[in-house]
Amino acid sequence: MRLRALLDTDALGLRLLGGEDELDRAVRGVMTTDLRDPSRYLSGGELVLTGLAWRRDSADSEPFVRILVQAGVAALAAGEAELGDVPDDLALACAKHRLPLFAVHESVAFATITEHVVRQVSGERAGDLAAVVDRHRRMMTSGPAGGGPDVVLDLLGSDLDLRAWVLSPTGRMIAGSKEAGPALPAEACARLAAEHLAATRTGRRGPHRVLLGGSTYSLFPIRSSGRAPQAARDVRETVLSDWLLAVEADAGDWPGERLDLLQGVTQLIAVERDRRDAARTVRRRLAQEVLELVQTGAAPAEIAARLRVAAPVLLPGLGAAPHWQVVVARVEWAGEDVEGGPVAQSLLEEVLVDPLATGPEPSDRIAVAHTGDEAIALVPLPAVAAEHDGSETGLLADSLLQAVREPLSAGLNDDGRLTLGVSAAVHSAEGLRGALEEARHARRVAAARSGRVCAAGHQELASHVLLLPFVPDDVRRAFTARLLDPLTDYDRRHRAELIPTLEAFLDCDGSWTRCATRLHLHVNTLRYRVGRIEQLTGRDLSRLEDKLDFFLALRMS
Repeated sequence: MRLRALLDTDALGLRLLGGEDELDRAVRGVMTTDLRDPSRYLSGGELVLTGLAWRRDSADSEPFVRILVQAGVAALAAGEAELGDVPDDLALACAKHRLPLFAVHESVAFATITEHVVRQVSGERAGDLAAVVDRHRRMMTSGPAGGGPDVVLDLLGSDLDLRAWVLSPTGRMIAGSKEAGPALPAEACARLAAEHLAATRTGRRGPHRVLLGGSTYSLFPIRSSGRAPQAARDVRETVLSDWLLAVEADAGDWPGERLDLLQGVTQLIAVERDRRDAARTVRRRLAQEVLELVQTGAAPAEIAARLRVAAPVLLPGLGAAPHWQVVVARVEWAGEDVEGGPVAQSLLEEVLVDPLATGPEPSDRIAVAHTGDEAIALVPLPAVAAEHDGSETGLLADSLLQAVREPLSAGLNDDGRLTLGVSAAVHSAEGLRGALEEARHARRVAAARSGRVCAAGHQELASHVLLLPFVPDDVRRAFTARLLDPLTDYDRRHRAELIPTLEAFLDCDGSWTRCATRLHLHVNTLRYRVGRIEQLTGRDLSRLEDKLDFFLALRMS
Protein backbone atom coordinates (compact mmCIF):
# COMPACT_ATOMS: atom_id res chain seq x y z
CA MET A 1 0.00 0.00 0.00
CA ARG A 2 1.01 3.65 -0.39
CA LEU A 3 1.51 6.21 2.38
CA ARG A 4 -1.12 8.38 0.73
CA ALA A 5 -3.75 5.71 1.46
CA LEU A 6 -3.12 6.06 5.20
CA LEU A 7 -4.29 9.68 5.17
CA ASP A 8 -7.49 8.69 3.36
CA THR A 9 -8.55 6.46 6.28
CA ASP A 10 -10.13 8.69 8.93
CA ALA A 11 -10.26 5.91 11.53
CA LEU A 12 -6.47 5.91 11.73
CA GLY A 13 -6.33 9.47 13.08
CA LEU A 14 -3.14 10.37 11.18
CA ARG A 15 -2.06 13.95 10.49
CA LEU A 16 0.76 14.71 8.06
CA LEU A 17 3.51 16.89 9.52
CA GLY A 18 6.03 16.69 6.68
CA GLY A 19 7.05 14.80 3.55
CA GLU A 20 4.11 15.55 1.29
CA ASP A 21 6.26 14.88 -1.78
CA GLU A 22 7.06 11.34 -0.52
CA LEU A 23 3.50 10.02 -0.07
CA ASP A 24 3.79 7.59 -3.00
CA ARG A 25 6.26 5.47 -1.05
CA ALA A 26 5.19 1.83 -0.67
CA VAL A 27 4.55 0.44 2.82
CA ARG A 28 5.52 -3.24 3.17
CA GLY A 29 5.06 -3.62 6.92
CA VAL A 30 4.64 -1.89 10.28
CA MET A 31 6.71 -1.80 13.48
CA THR A 32 6.18 -0.22 16.90
CA THR A 33 9.31 0.77 18.83
CA ASP A 34 10.65 3.03 21.59
CA LEU A 35 14.26 1.84 21.23
CA ARG A 36 16.93 4.45 20.61
CA ASP A 37 18.36 2.16 17.89
CA PRO A 38 15.80 -0.26 16.40
CA SER A 39 17.84 -0.91 13.23
CA ARG A 40 18.39 -4.63 13.85
CA TYR A 41 14.62 -5.16 13.75
CA LEU A 42 14.06 -3.26 10.50
CA SER A 43 14.24 -4.69 6.98
CA GLY A 44 13.02 -1.65 4.97
CA GLY A 45 9.67 -0.36 3.84
CA GLU A 46 8.10 -0.21 7.32
CA LEU A 47 5.82 2.40 8.83
CA VAL A 48 7.47 2.95 12.23
CA LEU A 49 5.17 3.81 15.15
CA THR A 50 6.72 5.35 18.25
CA GLY A 51 5.51 6.78 21.56
CA LEU A 52 8.74 8.90 21.79
CA ALA A 53 9.92 7.22 25.02
CA TRP A 54 13.42 7.11 23.48
CA ARG A 55 13.60 10.95 23.39
CA ARG A 56 15.23 12.58 26.45
CA ASP A 57 16.02 15.93 24.82
CA SER A 58 16.08 17.60 21.41
CA ALA A 59 19.51 16.19 20.56
CA ASP A 60 18.11 12.65 20.37
CA SER A 61 15.86 13.26 17.35
CA GLU A 62 18.58 13.62 14.70
CA PRO A 63 20.37 10.28 15.46
CA PHE A 64 17.06 8.43 15.70
CA VAL A 65 15.78 9.70 12.34
CA ARG A 66 19.14 9.03 10.68
CA ILE A 67 19.02 5.39 11.84
CA LEU A 68 15.51 4.97 10.40
CA VAL A 69 16.51 6.48 7.05
CA GLN A 70 19.58 4.24 6.79
CA ALA A 71 17.33 1.22 7.45
CA GLY A 72 15.08 2.28 4.56
CA VAL A 73 11.81 2.77 6.45
CA ALA A 74 8.89 4.30 4.57
CA ALA A 75 7.71 6.79 7.21
CA LEU A 76 7.55 7.64 10.93
CA ALA A 77 4.34 8.11 12.92
CA ALA A 78 4.69 9.66 16.40
CA GLY A 79 1.98 9.35 19.05
CA GLU A 80 0.62 12.41 20.85
CA ALA A 81 -0.56 10.52 23.94
CA GLU A 82 2.62 11.12 26.04
CA LEU A 83 4.04 14.51 25.00
CA GLY A 84 1.07 16.14 23.33
CA ASP A 85 2.23 17.77 20.12
CA VAL A 86 5.11 16.15 18.25
CA PRO A 87 8.34 18.02 19.09
CA ASP A 88 9.61 20.50 16.49
CA ASP A 89 13.13 19.02 16.60
CA LEU A 90 11.77 15.70 15.39
CA ALA A 91 9.87 17.40 12.55
CA LEU A 92 13.05 19.26 11.52
CA ALA A 93 15.15 16.08 11.55
CA CYS A 94 12.56 14.28 9.38
CA ALA A 95 12.43 17.20 6.95
CA LYS A 96 16.23 17.21 6.72
CA HIS A 97 16.34 13.50 5.80
CA ARG A 98 13.17 13.60 3.66
CA LEU A 99 11.40 11.10 5.94
CA PRO A 100 7.59 11.52 5.96
CA LEU A 101 6.27 12.24 9.48
CA PHE A 102 2.77 11.63 10.81
CA ALA A 103 1.19 12.54 14.11
CA VAL A 104 -1.09 9.91 15.70
CA HIS A 105 -4.04 11.29 17.62
CA GLU A 106 -4.06 10.28 21.28
CA SER A 107 -7.45 8.54 20.85
CA VAL A 108 -6.04 6.06 18.32
CA ALA A 109 -4.21 2.93 19.51
CA PHE A 110 -1.10 1.84 17.66
CA ALA A 111 -2.71 -1.63 17.43
CA THR A 112 -5.47 -0.16 15.24
CA ILE A 113 -2.95 1.22 12.77
CA THR A 114 -0.92 -1.98 12.84
CA GLU A 115 -3.94 -4.17 12.11
CA HIS A 116 -5.03 -1.95 9.23
CA VAL A 117 -1.60 -1.88 7.58
CA VAL A 118 -1.06 -5.63 7.96
CA ARG A 119 -4.47 -6.41 6.49
CA GLN A 120 -3.96 -4.11 3.53
CA VAL A 121 -0.41 -5.24 2.79
CA SER A 122 -1.28 -8.93 3.05
CA GLY A 123 -4.28 -8.51 0.79
CA GLU A 124 -2.27 -6.67 -1.84
CA ARG A 125 0.57 -9.19 -1.71
CA ALA A 126 -1.91 -12.02 -2.02
CA GLY A 127 -3.48 -10.30 -5.00
CA ASP A 128 -0.08 -9.82 -6.62
CA LEU A 129 0.78 -13.47 -6.00
CA ALA A 130 -2.57 -14.57 -7.38
CA ALA A 131 -1.80 -12.70 -10.59
CA VAL A 132 1.63 -14.32 -10.80
CA VAL A 133 0.14 -17.74 -10.13
CA ASP A 134 -2.53 -17.21 -12.79
CA ARG A 135 0.09 -16.15 -15.32
CA HIS A 136 2.25 -19.14 -14.40
CA ARG A 137 -0.74 -21.45 -14.78
CA ARG A 138 -1.49 -20.19 -18.28
CA MET A 139 2.14 -20.59 -19.25
CA MET A 140 2.37 -24.14 -17.92
CA THR A 141 -0.90 -25.39 -19.38
CA SER A 142 -0.07 -24.03 -22.83
CA GLY A 143 3.49 -25.26 -23.11
CA PRO A 144 6.40 -27.01 -21.40
CA ALA A 145 6.64 -26.99 -17.62
CA GLY A 146 7.71 -23.65 -16.23
CA GLY A 147 9.95 -24.86 -13.41
CA GLY A 148 7.66 -27.31 -11.68
CA PRO A 149 6.18 -27.10 -8.18
CA ASP A 150 9.34 -25.53 -6.74
CA VAL A 151 8.66 -22.27 -8.60
CA VAL A 152 5.18 -21.97 -7.14
CA LEU A 153 6.42 -22.79 -3.64
CA ASP A 154 9.12 -20.14 -3.98
CA LEU A 155 6.36 -17.62 -4.72
CA LEU A 156 4.55 -18.63 -1.54
CA GLY A 157 7.74 -18.15 0.43
CA SER A 158 8.84 -14.83 -1.06
CA ASP A 159 5.43 -13.17 -1.36
CA LEU A 160 3.46 -14.55 1.58
CA ASP A 161 6.24 -15.75 3.91
CA LEU A 162 4.77 -19.27 3.85
CA ARG A 163 6.99 -22.33 4.19
CA ALA A 164 5.47 -25.08 2.07
CA TRP A 165 6.23 -28.55 0.70
CA VAL A 166 4.60 -30.92 -1.79
CA LEU A 167 4.42 -34.50 -0.48
CA SER A 168 3.39 -37.78 -2.06
CA PRO A 169 0.74 -39.96 -0.36
CA THR A 170 3.57 -42.04 1.09
CA GLY A 171 5.24 -38.96 2.60
CA ARG A 172 8.04 -38.60 0.03
CA MET A 173 9.05 -34.98 -0.50
CA ILE A 174 8.41 -34.02 -4.11
CA ALA A 175 9.18 -30.30 -3.87
CA GLY A 176 9.96 -27.59 -1.34
CA SER A 177 10.52 -23.86 -1.59
CA LYS A 178 13.93 -22.31 -1.05
CA GLU A 179 12.31 -20.15 1.62
CA ALA A 180 11.27 -23.34 3.47
CA GLY A 181 14.85 -23.88 4.57
CA PRO A 182 16.08 -27.38 5.42
CA ALA A 183 13.98 -30.26 4.18
CA LEU A 184 11.42 -31.70 6.56
CA PRO A 185 12.66 -34.86 8.31
CA ALA A 186 11.37 -38.07 6.75
CA GLU A 187 9.49 -38.90 9.95
CA ALA A 188 7.64 -35.58 9.83
CA CYS A 189 6.74 -36.08 6.16
CA ALA A 190 5.37 -39.56 6.87
CA ARG A 191 3.34 -38.25 9.82
CA LEU A 192 1.85 -35.39 7.78
CA ALA A 193 0.95 -37.77 4.95
CA ALA A 194 -0.68 -40.16 7.44
CA GLU A 195 -2.71 -37.37 9.02
CA HIS A 196 -3.83 -36.17 5.59
CA LEU A 197 -4.88 -39.64 4.43
CA ALA A 198 -6.70 -40.35 7.68
CA ALA A 199 -8.63 -37.08 7.44
CA THR A 200 -9.47 -37.71 3.80
CA ARG A 201 -10.80 -41.19 4.56
CA THR A 202 -13.15 -39.74 7.20
CA GLY A 203 -14.61 -37.40 4.57
CA ARG A 204 -13.38 -34.16 6.17
CA ARG A 205 -12.86 -31.30 3.75
CA GLY A 206 -9.41 -29.77 3.49
CA PRO A 207 -7.38 -28.01 4.54
CA HIS A 208 -6.62 -30.35 7.43
CA ARG A 209 -4.72 -28.80 10.35
CA VAL A 210 -2.06 -30.82 12.20
CA LEU A 211 0.08 -29.89 15.21
CA LEU A 212 3.50 -31.49 14.84
CA GLY A 213 6.68 -30.69 16.76
CA GLY A 214 5.29 -27.43 18.13
CA SER A 215 4.29 -26.17 14.66
CA THR A 216 0.88 -26.12 12.99
CA TYR A 217 0.62 -27.38 9.43
CA SER A 218 -2.31 -26.96 7.06
CA LEU A 219 -2.66 -29.77 4.53
CA PHE A 220 -4.30 -29.13 1.13
CA PRO A 221 -5.12 -32.00 -1.26
CA ILE A 222 -3.70 -31.78 -4.77
CA ARG A 223 -6.08 -33.53 -7.13
CA SER A 224 -5.79 -34.21 -10.83
CA SER A 225 -6.54 -31.06 -12.79
CA GLY A 226 -8.39 -33.12 -15.36
CA ARG A 227 -10.83 -34.69 -12.91
CA ALA A 228 -13.77 -32.91 -11.35
CA PRO A 229 -14.16 -33.53 -7.59
CA GLN A 230 -17.38 -35.45 -8.13
CA ALA A 231 -15.98 -37.60 -10.95
CA ALA A 232 -14.52 -40.24 -8.65
CA ARG A 233 -17.19 -42.68 -7.49
CA ASP A 234 -15.36 -43.42 -4.28
CA VAL A 235 -12.60 -41.61 -2.36
CA ARG A 236 -10.74 -44.92 -2.18
CA GLU A 237 -10.10 -44.71 -5.91
CA THR A 238 -7.76 -41.72 -5.47
CA VAL A 239 -6.78 -41.42 -1.80
CA LEU A 240 -3.58 -43.43 -2.28
CA SER A 241 -2.42 -41.48 -5.33
CA ASP A 242 -3.16 -37.78 -4.67
CA TRP A 243 -0.33 -35.45 -3.67
CA LEU A 244 -0.74 -32.93 -0.85
CA LEU A 245 0.51 -29.41 -0.12
CA ALA A 246 1.77 -28.96 3.45
CA VAL A 247 1.95 -25.32 4.59
CA GLU A 248 3.53 -24.39 7.93
CA ALA A 249 0.68 -22.15 9.08
CA ASP A 250 -2.73 -22.39 10.69
CA ALA A 251 -5.28 -21.82 7.93
CA GLY A 252 -8.16 -21.92 10.38
CA ASP A 253 -8.37 -18.13 10.63
CA TRP A 254 -7.39 -17.28 7.05
CA PRO A 255 -9.72 -15.05 5.03
CA GLY A 256 -11.52 -16.56 2.09
CA GLU A 257 -9.25 -14.79 -0.40
CA ARG A 258 -6.13 -16.48 0.92
CA LEU A 259 -7.81 -19.90 1.02
CA ASP A 260 -8.89 -19.40 -2.58
CA LEU A 261 -5.32 -18.48 -3.48
CA LEU A 262 -3.93 -21.67 -1.93
CA GLN A 263 -6.55 -23.69 -3.78
CA GLY A 264 -5.31 -22.07 -6.96
CA VAL A 265 -1.76 -23.06 -6.05
CA THR A 266 -2.81 -26.70 -5.61
CA GLN A 267 -4.47 -26.61 -9.04
CA LEU A 268 -1.28 -25.25 -10.53
CA ILE A 269 0.80 -28.01 -8.93
CA ALA A 270 -1.76 -30.54 -10.18
CA VAL A 271 -0.76 -29.56 -13.72
CA GLU A 272 2.74 -30.85 -12.98
CA ARG A 273 1.33 -34.02 -11.45
CA ASP A 274 -0.75 -34.67 -14.57
CA ARG A 275 2.30 -34.02 -16.71
CA ARG A 276 4.20 -36.64 -14.72
CA ASP A 277 1.36 -39.14 -15.11
CA ALA A 278 1.29 -38.55 -18.85
CA ALA A 279 5.03 -39.19 -19.02
CA ARG A 280 4.48 -42.57 -17.37
CA THR A 281 2.21 -43.72 -20.18
CA VAL A 282 5.10 -45.03 -22.29
CA ARG A 283 6.61 -46.94 -19.38
CA ARG A 284 3.24 -48.43 -18.46
CA ARG A 285 2.73 -49.55 -22.05
CA LEU A 286 6.15 -51.20 -22.10
CA ALA A 287 5.40 -53.05 -18.91
CA GLN A 288 2.00 -54.16 -20.23
CA GLU A 289 3.53 -55.50 -23.45
CA VAL A 290 6.25 -57.43 -21.63
CA LEU A 291 3.73 -58.79 -19.14
CA GLU A 292 1.41 -60.02 -21.88
CA LEU A 293 4.29 -61.75 -23.65
CA VAL A 294 5.40 -63.45 -20.44
CA GLN A 295 1.94 -64.60 -19.43
CA THR A 296 1.05 -65.95 -22.87
CA GLY A 297 4.22 -68.04 -23.02
CA ALA A 298 5.89 -66.09 -25.82
CA ALA A 299 9.32 -67.20 -27.02
CA PRO A 300 12.22 -65.89 -24.90
CA ALA A 301 13.71 -64.24 -28.01
CA GLU A 302 10.54 -62.18 -28.48
CA ILE A 303 10.52 -61.13 -24.83
CA ALA A 304 14.23 -60.28 -25.00
CA ALA A 305 13.60 -58.05 -28.02
CA ARG A 306 10.92 -56.16 -26.13
CA LEU A 307 13.24 -55.78 -23.13
CA ARG A 308 15.92 -54.27 -25.38
CA VAL A 309 13.38 -51.63 -26.39
CA ALA A 310 12.43 -50.99 -22.76
CA ALA A 311 15.95 -50.74 -21.35
CA PRO A 312 16.91 -47.35 -22.93
CA VAL A 313 13.62 -45.84 -21.78
CA LEU A 314 13.98 -47.06 -18.21
CA LEU A 315 17.75 -46.72 -17.93
CA PRO A 316 18.77 -43.82 -20.21
CA GLY A 317 22.47 -43.53 -20.87
CA LEU A 318 23.39 -47.05 -19.75
CA GLY A 319 24.54 -49.36 -22.53
CA ALA A 320 24.68 -52.58 -20.53
CA ALA A 321 21.57 -54.75 -20.44
CA PRO A 322 20.13 -54.65 -16.94
CA HIS A 323 18.95 -57.36 -14.64
CA TRP A 324 15.27 -57.27 -13.69
CA GLN A 325 13.11 -57.79 -10.65
CA VAL A 326 9.36 -58.27 -10.59
CA VAL A 327 7.16 -56.82 -7.86
CA VAL A 328 3.47 -57.75 -7.55
CA ALA A 329 1.02 -55.72 -5.45
CA ARG A 330 -2.67 -55.98 -4.71
CA VAL A 331 -4.95 -53.45 -3.02
CA GLU A 332 -8.21 -54.90 -1.75
CA TRP A 333 -11.13 -53.04 -0.24
CA ALA A 334 -13.98 -54.41 1.82
CA GLY A 335 -17.17 -54.70 -0.21
CA GLU A 336 -15.21 -55.17 -3.43
CA ASP A 337 -16.96 -52.28 -5.16
CA VAL A 338 -13.68 -50.45 -5.90
CA GLU A 339 -11.38 -51.61 -8.69
CA GLY A 340 -8.04 -52.35 -7.07
CA GLY A 341 -5.76 -52.60 -10.12
CA PRO A 342 -5.37 -48.90 -11.00
CA VAL A 343 -5.00 -48.01 -7.30
CA ALA A 344 -2.29 -50.66 -6.86
CA GLN A 345 -0.55 -49.48 -10.04
CA SER A 346 -0.39 -45.85 -8.95
CA LEU A 347 0.66 -46.82 -5.44
CA LEU A 348 3.35 -49.26 -6.59
CA GLU A 349 4.86 -46.57 -8.82
CA GLU A 350 5.27 -44.43 -5.72
CA VAL A 351 6.37 -47.16 -3.30
CA LEU A 352 9.21 -48.25 -5.59
CA VAL A 353 10.79 -44.78 -5.55
CA ASP A 354 13.62 -44.41 -3.06
CA PRO A 355 11.96 -42.67 -0.05
CA LEU A 356 15.04 -40.44 0.30
CA ALA A 357 14.79 -39.25 -3.29
CA THR A 358 13.16 -35.89 -4.02
CA GLY A 359 11.11 -34.82 -7.00
CA PRO A 360 9.06 -36.90 -9.44
CA GLU A 361 12.02 -37.81 -11.68
CA PRO A 362 13.17 -41.01 -9.88
CA SER A 363 9.92 -42.70 -10.91
CA ASP A 364 10.99 -42.43 -14.55
CA ARG A 365 12.81 -45.76 -14.21
CA ILE A 366 9.83 -47.81 -13.07
CA ALA A 367 7.35 -49.56 -15.37
CA VAL A 368 4.13 -50.79 -13.79
CA ALA A 369 1.19 -52.50 -15.48
CA HIS A 370 -2.04 -53.72 -13.97
CA THR A 371 -4.32 -56.60 -14.76
CA GLY A 372 -7.53 -57.07 -12.81
CA ASP A 373 -6.89 -56.24 -9.15
CA GLU A 374 -3.16 -56.86 -9.47
CA ALA A 375 -0.32 -54.44 -10.32
CA ILE A 376 2.97 -55.78 -11.65
CA ALA A 377 6.19 -53.76 -11.74
CA LEU A 378 9.15 -54.45 -13.97
CA VAL A 379 12.10 -52.95 -12.09
CA PRO A 380 15.45 -52.67 -13.90
CA LEU A 381 18.72 -53.09 -12.06
CA PRO A 382 21.89 -51.83 -13.76
CA ALA A 383 24.30 -54.66 -14.47
CA VAL A 384 26.82 -53.19 -12.02
CA ALA A 385 24.23 -53.19 -9.24
CA ALA A 386 23.27 -56.77 -9.96
CA GLU A 387 26.70 -58.42 -9.80
CA HIS A 388 25.35 -60.79 -7.17
CA ASP A 389 22.05 -61.44 -9.01
CA GLY A 390 20.41 -58.75 -6.96
CA SER A 391 20.78 -60.62 -3.68
CA GLU A 392 22.69 -57.77 -2.08
CA THR A 393 21.62 -54.67 -3.94
CA GLY A 394 18.15 -55.41 -5.33
CA LEU A 395 14.81 -54.58 -3.79
CA LEU A 396 14.21 -56.20 -0.41
CA ALA A 397 10.64 -56.81 0.73
CA ASP A 398 11.53 -56.21 4.39
CA SER A 399 12.65 -52.63 3.77
CA LEU A 400 10.45 -51.70 0.81
CA LEU A 401 7.41 -50.75 2.91
CA GLN A 402 9.18 -49.72 6.10
CA ALA A 403 9.19 -45.97 5.40
CA VAL A 404 5.64 -45.86 4.03
CA ARG A 405 3.79 -48.21 6.37
CA GLU A 406 2.38 -45.43 8.62
CA PRO A 407 0.79 -43.24 5.91
CA LEU A 408 -0.47 -46.20 3.87
CA SER A 409 -2.09 -47.79 6.90
CA ALA A 410 -3.91 -44.51 7.54
CA GLY A 411 -5.09 -44.34 3.94
CA LEU A 412 -6.27 -47.96 3.94
CA ASN A 413 -8.12 -47.28 7.20
CA ASP A 414 -9.99 -50.34 8.45
CA ASP A 415 -11.42 -51.49 5.12
CA GLY A 416 -8.39 -51.74 2.84
CA ARG A 417 -5.30 -53.91 2.56
CA LEU A 418 -2.04 -53.79 0.59
CA THR A 419 -0.02 -56.97 0.02
CA LEU A 420 3.21 -57.06 -1.95
CA GLY A 421 5.62 -59.72 -3.21
CA VAL A 422 9.16 -59.32 -4.55
CA SER A 423 11.03 -61.73 -6.82
CA ALA A 424 14.74 -62.39 -7.00
CA ALA A 425 16.68 -60.63 -9.77
CA VAL A 426 16.88 -62.38 -13.14
CA HIS A 427 19.34 -61.68 -15.92
CA SER A 428 17.49 -62.91 -19.01
CA ALA A 429 14.11 -63.06 -20.66
CA GLU A 430 13.89 -66.76 -19.83
CA GLY A 431 13.78 -65.91 -16.13
CA LEU A 432 10.92 -63.41 -16.23
CA ARG A 433 8.10 -65.96 -16.17
CA GLY A 434 9.61 -67.62 -13.11
CA ALA A 435 10.20 -64.21 -11.50
CA LEU A 436 6.55 -63.27 -12.04
CA GLU A 437 5.32 -66.51 -10.48
CA GLU A 438 7.78 -66.08 -7.64
CA ALA A 439 6.57 -62.55 -6.90
CA ARG A 440 2.96 -63.73 -6.96
CA HIS A 441 3.70 -66.56 -4.56
CA ALA A 442 5.53 -64.17 -2.25
CA ARG A 443 2.51 -61.86 -2.28
CA ARG A 444 0.26 -64.74 -1.28
CA VAL A 445 2.57 -65.44 1.65
CA ALA A 446 2.26 -61.77 2.64
CA ALA A 447 -1.54 -62.00 2.32
CA ALA A 448 -1.61 -64.84 4.83
CA ARG A 449 -0.18 -62.52 7.48
CA SER A 450 -2.04 -60.07 9.67
CA GLY A 451 -1.85 -56.32 9.17
CA ARG A 452 -2.98 -53.68 6.69
CA VAL A 453 0.37 -53.44 4.87
CA CYS A 454 2.34 -56.66 4.34
CA ALA A 455 5.19 -57.72 2.05
CA ALA A 456 7.19 -60.89 1.44
CA GLY A 457 10.28 -61.54 -0.65
CA HIS A 458 11.78 -64.40 -2.60
CA GLN A 459 14.00 -65.29 0.34
CA GLU A 460 10.94 -66.49 2.21
CA LEU A 461 10.14 -68.95 -0.58
CA ALA A 462 13.60 -70.41 -0.84
CA SER A 463 12.82 -73.49 1.22
CA HIS A 464 9.62 -74.22 -0.71
CA VAL A 465 8.96 -72.99 -4.24
CA LEU A 466 12.55 -72.53 -5.39
CA LEU A 467 13.55 -75.99 -4.19
CA LEU A 468 10.64 -77.91 -5.70
CA PRO A 469 12.57 -79.02 -8.82
CA PHE A 470 15.15 -80.67 -6.56
CA VAL A 471 12.65 -82.70 -4.52
CA PRO A 472 12.84 -86.43 -5.48
CA ASP A 473 9.86 -87.66 -7.47
CA ASP A 474 8.86 -90.24 -4.90
CA VAL A 475 8.80 -87.62 -2.15
CA ARG A 476 6.74 -85.29 -4.32
CA ARG A 477 4.25 -88.04 -5.14
CA ALA A 478 3.91 -89.08 -1.50
CA PHE A 479 3.43 -85.52 -0.30
CA THR A 480 0.83 -84.81 -2.97
CA ALA A 481 -1.06 -88.05 -2.45
CA ARG A 482 -1.29 -87.61 1.29
CA LEU A 483 -2.95 -84.20 0.94
CA LEU A 484 -4.88 -84.37 -2.33
CA ASP A 485 -5.89 -88.02 -2.85
CA PRO A 486 -8.70 -87.85 -0.24
CA LEU A 487 -10.11 -84.83 -2.04
CA THR A 488 -9.69 -86.36 -5.52
CA ASP A 489 -11.46 -89.53 -4.44
CA TYR A 490 -14.30 -87.60 -2.85
CA ASP A 491 -14.72 -85.49 -6.02
CA ARG A 492 -14.83 -88.61 -8.17
CA ARG A 493 -17.55 -90.21 -6.04
CA HIS A 494 -19.66 -87.12 -5.24
CA ARG A 495 -18.75 -84.59 -7.97
CA ALA A 496 -18.17 -82.09 -5.16
CA GLU A 497 -15.39 -80.08 -6.91
CA LEU A 498 -13.31 -79.84 -3.75
CA ILE A 499 -10.03 -79.54 -5.69
CA PRO A 500 -11.21 -76.57 -7.82
CA THR A 501 -12.65 -75.03 -4.66
CA LEU A 502 -9.31 -75.41 -2.86
CA GLU A 503 -7.41 -73.85 -5.77
CA ALA A 504 -9.78 -70.88 -5.93
CA PHE A 505 -9.74 -70.40 -2.15
CA LEU A 506 -5.93 -70.22 -2.08
CA ASP A 507 -5.81 -67.99 -5.15
CA CYS A 508 -8.22 -65.58 -3.41
CA ASP A 509 -5.96 -65.53 -0.33
CA GLY A 510 -8.66 -67.06 1.85
CA SER A 511 -11.25 -64.36 1.07
CA TRP A 512 -14.67 -65.98 1.44
CA THR A 513 -16.48 -63.28 -0.52
CA ARG A 514 -14.09 -63.14 -3.49
CA CYS A 515 -13.82 -66.92 -3.70
CA ALA A 516 -17.60 -67.37 -3.57
CA THR A 517 -18.02 -64.76 -6.30
CA ARG A 518 -15.40 -66.43 -8.50
CA LEU A 519 -17.03 -69.86 -8.12
CA HIS A 520 -20.59 -68.45 -8.37
CA LEU A 521 -21.44 -69.99 -5.00
CA HIS A 522 -23.24 -68.82 -1.90
CA VAL A 523 -20.76 -68.14 0.91
CA ASN A 524 -22.41 -70.82 3.06
CA THR A 525 -21.87 -73.39 0.29
CA LEU A 526 -18.23 -72.39 0.10
CA ARG A 527 -17.86 -72.72 3.88
CA TYR A 528 -19.37 -76.20 3.68
CA ARG A 529 -16.87 -77.25 0.99
CA VAL A 530 -13.88 -75.85 2.87
CA GLY A 531 -15.09 -77.59 6.01
CA ARG A 532 -15.27 -80.87 4.09
CA ILE A 533 -11.71 -80.32 2.80
CA GLU A 534 -10.46 -79.79 6.36
CA GLN A 535 -12.38 -82.83 7.60
CA LEU A 536 -11.00 -85.14 4.88
CA THR A 537 -7.37 -83.98 5.25
CA GLY A 538 -7.17 -83.16 8.94
CA ARG A 539 -5.81 -79.70 8.03
CA ASP A 540 -6.93 -76.17 8.99
CA LEU A 541 -7.12 -73.67 6.13
CA SER A 542 -6.96 -70.74 8.55
CA ARG A 543 -3.34 -71.69 9.38
CA LEU A 544 -0.52 -70.37 7.16
CA GLU A 545 1.42 -73.66 7.36
CA ASP A 546 -1.51 -75.71 6.07
CA LYS A 547 -2.25 -73.19 3.32
CA LEU A 548 1.36 -73.45 2.14
CA ASP A 549 1.25 -77.26 2.20
CA PHE A 550 -1.88 -77.30 0.07
CA PHE A 551 -0.36 -74.72 -2.27
CA LEU A 552 2.78 -76.84 -2.74
CA ALA A 553 0.81 -80.02 -3.20
CA LEU A 554 -1.31 -78.42 -5.93
CA ARG A 555 1.80 -77.03 -7.63
CA MET A 556 3.50 -80.42 -7.65
CA SER A 557 0.45 -82.38 -8.78
